[in-house]
Amino acid sequence: MSDANSTVLGVIFLIRHGDRRGFYQDPTNYNPADTVITTVGLKEEVITGQYLRSVYLDESSPSFIKGINASIADPNQITVIADAAGEGGVIMNSAQALLQGLFPADASYTETLANGTTVEAPLNGYQVIESALSENDVTLEGWTSCDPFNQATADFYNSAIFNETEQANAEFFANLPQYLDGRGDVNLVNMWNIFDYMNVQNIHNATFHSRLPATMLAQARTLAAFHEYGVFTSPELGGIGNIGLRTMLPGIFEGISSIANSSDPLKIYYNAIAYKSFFTLFNMTNADTQNSSLTGLVNYAASVAIEVRQPDSGGEPVLRLQFKNGTLEDAQQTFNWFNTTGDIPVSTFTNYLAPVAINSTADWCKVCSNTQDRGCGAIAAAASQAAASQAAAANRVHQPISPVGAGFLGAGLTLFVALCMLGMLFFLGMLSVGRGRRTRQRSASPQSHDVRFVFFFSSPCLVSLFLTCFDQTNSVEKH
Repeated sequence: MSDANSTVLGVIFLIRHGDRRGFYQDPTNYNPADTVITTVGLKEEVITGQYLRSVYLDESSPSFIKGINASIADPNQITVIADAAGEGGVIMNSAQALLQGLFPADASYTETLANGTTVEAPLNGYQVIESALSENDVTLEGWTSCDPFNQATADFYNSAIFNETEQANAEFFANLPQYLDGRGDVNLVNMWNIFDYMNVQNIHNATFHSRLPATMLAQARTLAAFHEYGVFTSPELGGIGNIGLRTMLPGIFEGISSIANSSDPLKIYYNAIAYKSFFTLFNMTNADTQNSSLTGLVNYAASVAIEVRQPDSGGEPVLRLQFKNGTLEDAQQTFNWFNTTGDIPVSTFTNYLAPVAINSTADWCKVCSNTQDRGCGAIAAAASQAAASQAAAANRVHQPISPVGAGFLGAGLTLFVALCMLGMLFFLGMLSVGRGRRTRQRSASPQSHDVRFVFFFSSPCLVSLFLTCFDQTNSVEKH
């Protein structure tokens, strides 16, 4: 059971963009064409922002976020990640519109200058909240330029269930051309583009709207959801179809950790995204197996709120899944996930999903077998340069001796060994230097015993030196 007696510490948002014009995607690799947001889409996002404000930024709400500045947005309390690729402009504009609903213009948003003048932000206190990701960032569109993902998509198109579904809807496909204005590829592979065209026309084209049977659009939506669910999910947790959320997980983990940390100011971590990663989220957390409605295509401005809550009874913070499917629903609903009911500990979420998270662009390049795109080229070049530098350094340290150099070194060591041997013989008395008589006289003197006594203790050192020289000579000859 969800613990009603808990305090909301912060929220992770995943929110779809608003209504837009037609949007074509290549069904083999999901490379997109440009599109633009509509006034309807901007309005939908503002409405969603206003609703979320009433839930989380209204002090009278039971889900008010503890410690948040609800009037003037504090950049330390909010992180916004907006997808800048694909439907880029639409998603960025949607994020700005939603933030205006979440943090509307406030006349108290002012600044006092050094001369004492107070300046109010334009448009009665319009609040600008930064949100951006570079086009090459893999965080929110992990499937782009990913060959294993494209192969998995092709495998799905060739699967038995895909072919059976297409055959079962053969009559539907036969009746579609009259509503598609001459567009080709009327088949299940192209189902997303078929549905998107029909949906956009049904919203914005009065003539089309009057001609299209309601059942046709509903069936097109069901087939589009089947198509996209099959592409953007995998039965295995670490499957390539789940890559859309796997690249998002590190940021989500960090957001949850920061929110749960009382010394960190973060309260809201907002991901502005397309529809695709909703399929993946519900699949990876098993929410869709506990509620089949979550296998459908989410509406424009649909919102997921993962609430980070601190139970009043103490202990580890917990997470609660809330979902509102666009502006046509009055309120968000709580959904079960992870094959249990109610809230789950933060550790359950992170321990289950962390092993399949894609934590960096370098990791993504490996998963997607990419050495050129989205920063992989630079990473591959850097790795190659580092490997070359290491090899060069190793070569300098372990450079083999040339035959000529080995000859000189060997000769020098041989001479040194010979001198060692001569010295040994000299000290043993087996070799004399100078006139023989003087040497014999010295050998008969008592002092000779002192010399040999000293040599007896010194000789192990010379033997050791001899053996070392001999070993080094052999080592050089091996080179």
